[in-house]
Amino acid sequence: MRGSHLSGNRVERRLAAILAADIAGYSRLMGGDEEDTLARLKAFRKALVDPKVAEHRGRIVKTTGDGMLVEFASAVDAARCAVEVQHGMANQNANTPQDRRIEFRIGIHVGDIIIDEGDIFGDGVNIAARLEGIAKPGGICISDDAYRQVRGKIDILYDDIGPQALKNIAEPMRAWIVQSGNKLASTPAANALPIRDQPLPLPDKPSIAVLPFQNMSGDPEQEYFADGMVEDIITALSRFKLLFVIARNSTFTYKGKSVDVKQVGRELGVRYVLEGSVRKAANRVRITGQLIEAATGAHLWADHFDGTLKDVFDLQDEVTASVVGLIAPKLEQTEIERARRKPTESLDAYDYYLRGMAAYEGATKEANEEALRLYLKAIALDPAFASPYALAARCYALRRVNGWMIDRATEVAEATRLVRRAVGLSNDDAVVLGIAGYILAYVTGDLAGGATYVDRARTLNPNLAFVWAYTGWMDICRGRPENAIESVAHAMRLSPLDPSMHRSYFYMAMGHFFAGRNDDAALWAEMVLREQADHVGALRTFAASRAFAGRNEEARKAMSRIRQIDPTLRISNLADVLPPFRPEDFARYTEGLRLAGLPE
Repeated sequence: MRGSHLSGNRVERRLAAILAADIAGYSRLMGGDEEDTLARLKAFRKALVDPKVAEHRGRIVKTTGDGMLVEFASAVDAARCAVEVQHGMANQNANTPQDRRIEFRIGIHVGDIIIDEGDIFGDGVNIAARLEGIAKPGGICISDDAYRQVRGKIDILYDDIGPQALKNIAEPMRAWIVQSGNKLASTPAANALPIRDQPLPLPDKPSIAVLPFQNMSGDPEQEYFADGMVEDIITALSRFKLLFVIARNSTFTYKGKSVDVKQVGRELGVRYVLEGSVRKAANRVRITGQLIEAATGAHLWADHFDGTLKDVFDLQDEVTASVVGLIAPKLEQTEIERARRKPTESLDAYDYYLRGMAAYEGATKEANEEALRLYLKAIALDPAFASPYALAARCYALRRVNGWMIDRATEVAEATRLVRRAVGLSNDDAVVLGIAGYILAYVTGDLAGGATYVDRARTLNPNLAFVWAYTGWMDICRGRPENAIESVAHAMRLSPLDPSMHRSYFYMAMGHFFAGRNDDAALWAEMVLREQADHVGALRTFAASRAFAGRNEEARKAMSRIRQIDPTLRISNLADVLPPFRPEDFARYTEGLRLAGLPE
């Protein structure tokens, strides 16, 4: 609003939501270890605070040593940003001793402000700052004016603390505290994913999550079949470029649980949810499905599809076509035809393939061997079935990651053969190409060939989270760390509840390391280690980044753990376990580990 005059000068005013934040016990933290406090605060801001402010359309007006002032056009945006930041900080602090935790106190107010050369002034700013002063560490205090703007619009709970006498504010002001026990603001378990429970913004195209279907067969051993049906439906939907489809790894976190569809919509950031069941008896199959609008819980469609086992792919096509017809009726016919391709004519081969996928999830050496055996049976029954070739080759990649290879040359040659065969048969199957590209690069060292396949897979199917993650990994190897960070962030959005999120965190850590941001690299590596304490790749990245940052004690402690896990590791054999980095990147990574104490 313009037009006011004060002492002859034009003054710009506007109504805004103001967020004021400071660090509780900042002087104590600085007195304990200045360098550590500043480094961690900088890392938190880069990795969490600044991105959240930008995501919610805020403007950081100014920062001080122990706090910041942020302007938002909407109280809802300000409150959402505050809750997500506090939740993320709680995650970061989960394994940090109480006396070393960096915790924000946040105050929010809606009021009139004066703008002068980019800075803001006035009672609106002063009240937000005073409210921040009465918030608890890790807490949020909002004015009554802000509360009236956000109530009913954000799924969080508040406590009315009544009128508060604020310093230098003439009249007592009613205030509200975001409840410390509500789901969005509570401190999560140490292995929780950061900001997992926050409502995600909806994509700019129709978005859908397919929940695990119930196995109605009465036989627990048929669980793999029901899961396989869902995976195939997700894959078919994801081929449509005009849809945004959540990855299977995230939707399967709801398996076996009684879920609230509205909650699923908020947690995964989707407009539609597909539920259903599968009944397999003798040679008959029934698939039921119901499509629900997540925000309202309204049922848009429900139907069932009956047939024989020979019709199973046609039944999947009918489910997919029904869903697509409701949420994206203008899809191109070419995409519809692509999604209807049958993977194999052999139902027995398909059955072994589904069993192999279920076995692989076990992630143990024995489970991996069983998965490989089942994939090879599928191949024997249908030598033209591309998918089991790629997934069999993936078993060899897991063998290399975990040091299970016995005859490396022979096993690498076999992985290469399987990958080449998979690609030759794939007929532009994005899943096959994505897996094949990663294996070709990691197991055989052919980075250029692998990157070509992964890039092709991403073009064919932009909804595959693992392909975006592999794109990030490829970009790290190709010396493009900033591109890698963007690709991995997109993978995390496509699969926001992924139980394998530590993989994305690890790629983030490497991306920041090679971008020269050692503190950020260490922060992401720590997030991996909260979920997998002995993740050697994360330990290596943490050790190297801490060594370059001069945090020698932390670097050597991480190196000690690495040596316990793998006593044979040396500078001389490091290339055997690392990805195919560029020579200059390999040299930098090696130097970091040398500084951390890895022997020659």
